[in-house]
Amino acid sequence: MRKIVTIIAMAVFTTVTFAQEKNKKLTMEVDGKCEMCKNRIEKAALSVKGVKYALWDIPSHELLLIIDERKTDPMKVKTALVAAGHDTKELKATKEAYDSVHPCCKYREDNTDDSEKHQD
Repeated sequence: MRKIVTIIAMAVFTTVTFAQEKNKKLTMEVDGKCEMCKNRIEKAALSVKGVKYALWDIPSHELLLIIDERKTDPMKVKTALVAAGHDTKELKATKEAYDSVHPCCKYREDNTDDSEKHQD
């Protein structure tokens, strides 16, 4: 009986270990408007341990990530993004975090594209 329990436990552990990917690609929508937003979003994403690559596309608002699932998960990245003042589909930045972004980066107030106005 003990041997069977040990075998089952090892099988479950092995399955869980191999289910996590070292270099998983994923995308998520992140609100923003310009080059300053792009820099802030990418910096916030890369500050999360386990994020290896972050690229935010201004026109589509898509953030492309490569993460190590053994060290992080998408919700940790989203939490860092909202702390930097940028909304995701699942989480919204607090008023304080949103108010901390540059005035031209206020994406909630209008739908204009200010990407040509400034480059940081």
